Amino acid sequence: MLAMTLKRLALSLAGFASAISAAPVAAQGQDMSFDAYMQLLIARARAEGVSETTILRMTSDLTPNYRVIELDRGQPGTPTQSGYPPLDNYISRHVDTARISGGRSVYRGERSTLSRIENEYGVPAEIIVAIFGHETAYGRVKGGFDLSRSLATLAWEGRRRELFSSEFVNLLKVADKGYPRSMLVGSWAGAFGNPQFLPSVYLRLAKDGDGDGRANIFSNSADTFASIANYFRDAGWRSGQPWGVRAYVPAGFDVDRYKTKLNAQVCPRVHERHSQWKTVREWRELGIQPQRQLGDDVMASLFQPDGPGTPAWLLTANYRVILEYNCSNYYAMSVGLLADEIAQ
Repeated sequence: MLAMTLKRLALSLAGFASAISAAPVAAQGQDMSFDAYMQLLIARARAEGVSETTILRMTSDLTPNYRVIELDRGQPGTPTQSGYPPLDNYISRHVDTARISGGRSVYRGERSTLSRIENEYGVPAEIIVAIFGHETAYGRVKGGFDLSRSLATLAWEGRRRELFSSEFVNLLKVADKGYPRSMLVGSWAGAFGNPQFLPSVYLRLAKDGDGDGRANIFSNSADTFASIANYFRDAGWRSGQPWGVRAYVPAGFDVDRYKTKLNAQVCPRVHERHSQWKTVREWRELGIQPQRQLGDDVMASLFQPDGPGTPAWLLTANYRVILEYNCSNYYAMSVGLLADEIAQ
C-alpha cells in the first residue's frame, strides 16, 4: 500500500542524489562499525533535506541497542500447517471488560470530535476508538524506546535494512517538524504515538484534526482520531458498510467446499482461512444467515475460524481494511468485535 508513495516521496525531494546515497547504506552497512554506518545514514538524511540541527540532536551519542536486536531476532517465523490457536482465547484477552469500558468512556467523552471526524472521513467512530484502544490502551501504553536509537540499530543490524534505513531517515523528517527527541519514543520496532504509526506512515497519513497546524498523534486526541480515520480511508474503507456480522451456519455445512481459490501475495496465511467471495444473497441461498442487517448485494467472505459448530462471520471488504493496519485475523477480529461493543 505504501511502496509507490514512499518511492515518489524520496525521489521527488532528493532526486538522483538521494537514490545514490541510499545504495551504499544497503550494500555496505553490514560490514561496518555502527559509527561508520551512521555516517551513511546521516549523509542520506542530509541529501533528503533534513536540517543540520535536527541531524545533530537526533544522532548525538547514538549507540547500538542490543536489546532491540534481540527482540527483532526473536520474532516468530511463519507458522506451520499444524493448525491455528483458537480465536476465542485471543478475543477473551483483547476484548475484555477493561478495554470495552475504556473504549466506551473515550467514545462518550470525545463524541463531538469523533462525530465530526466520522462525517469527514467516512470511518465509524467506534472503529477509530477500537484501533486507539488496541494499539496503546487508549494512550496509556505507547512504548519507551528511543526511536532514533532503535531504528538506527535495526538498520545497522541489517536483517531488514532497506525498511529500517528508510524509516530512520523518515523519523528525522518527523523530528524536523519540531518534535524533540524526548517525545520521539515508542515501540522497539519504530512505531510511535497513539495510533503507533511508523515514521513513513506518519509523513504520508497523519492529519491535523483540530486546525492548529500540527498532526500531534502523541497527545492530541483530535489529531489521533483524524490520523487513524485517514489511514482507513486511504486503505479503502467503504462508508455505511460494517466490517462483518455474525452468521448462522447450518449443521453439516461444508465450509471447506467454498475455500478461496485465490493465492494471496501478502499475508497468505491470513487470507487462506477465508472463503470465496459471494454476495450475501448467494450465501443466504446456501443456508448462511447473517444475524444483523447486511445488504443482499454486499460481497462477503465466510469465516469460521475455530471450526464446525463454532461462531462464524460474514466479512466484508472493510475487514480487509482492518487487516491493512495489522495483517492478522486475530487482530482484525478483535478490533471489529471491540468496536461493536464500544458502540452499544
